[in-house]
Amino acid sequence: MSKFYPLTVARVKHETRDAIAVTFDVPPELKPQFAYQQGQHLTLRAMIDGEDVRRSYSICSAVQDDTLRVAIKRVGGGLFSSWANEHLKPGATLEVMPPMGHFNVPLDAQSERHYLAFAAGSGITPILSIVKTTLLAEPKSRFTIVYGNRASSSVIFRDELTDLKDTYMDRLKLVYVMSREQQDIELFNGRITEEKCGHFLKHWIDIRDIDVAFICGPEDMMHGVSRALQEAGLAKEKIRIELFAASIPKHEHKPRKVEAGQQHLTEVTVIMDGNAASFTMDKDKESLLDAGLRAGIDMRYSCKGGVCSTCRCKVLDGQVEMDVNYALEDYEVARGFVLSCQSFPITDKVVVDFDIAE
Repeated sequence: MSKFYPLTVARVKHETRDAIAVTFDVPPELKPQFAYQQGQHLTLRAMIDGEDVRRSYSICSAVQDDTLRVAIKRVGGGLFSSWANEHLKPGATLEVMPPMGHFNVPLDAQSERHYLAFAAGSGITPILSIVKTTLLAEPKSRFTIVYGNRASSSVIFRDELTDLKDTYMDRLKLVYVMSREQQDIELFNGRITEEKCGHFLKHWIDIRDIDVAFICGPEDMMHGVSRALQEAGLAKEKIRIELFAASIPKHEHKPRKVEAGQQHLTEVTVIMDGNAASFTMDKDKESLLDAGLRAGIDMRYSCKGGVCSTCRCKVLDGQVEMDVNYALEDYEVARGFVLSCQSFPITDKVVVDFDIAE
């Protein structure tokens, strides 16, 4: 799972002025490695001006499409996203890590469920994969999407969403919320906030009919919608969230006070791809990930912000403290999984395993 593979870019389509959809050509021998579930993401790697740059982008194709496609939206100051939007062309080669992520629920052809999704901006990317896959895999299920943007010109996958709505007229409801473009219905104007979500739940969506809700977008939008859904009666375990690294504020680690006589160093063992490597690090100066990279171990990572879960591993021995966690579910943390980019050892010995998936 930690290995990068060179994949050729088969197609680059400009969805909006600042967003492209990139389709990869996956050779037959790599099909097993790049089989994916709806809502998962890819970590892409490129050398840009001599710098090793990695970013994670959500897959936006349906599982049934037999196509591997991601969307890359240019963000202000975004090194990789700007480079990709300006330079990626068919025939180019990118280093790509196999799909990862848990932003989904198991599907069953016999299920008859009503799914709800709130997305903002490029948050539609994994939602599109989830919606297309679900409507194909569960013929009796329905989907309702609330999609927020500044204006019509910034709507990613607008034509594809329109086609989906026409194809599944009785099973898919889709509304756009615009913050800088006036629409006839006042409910559909403004930003997707906790209050706005509350209005949707009061006037348009019956929460008693919802089985699972997906939320993808900026942090404040995500938390606001989640609170509104729970306040309306939807259980927390029925709400799935997915954040993008670009949408969260930067976090700086605050060193802990070290008791007199306490050992400052930790011996860390990393198990990855069936091999074990050890190194010694200070308990509180850098994360497990940064210390491992400095020790020469090619540990997998992408955002380094606690968002993408690429650096997810399980603590087998010892203890760590995790500063930030936007990616792991509560049950994963309870089972000992951590994000190595945000984890700092608090015991003299720590063993982490990147090979354990569940």
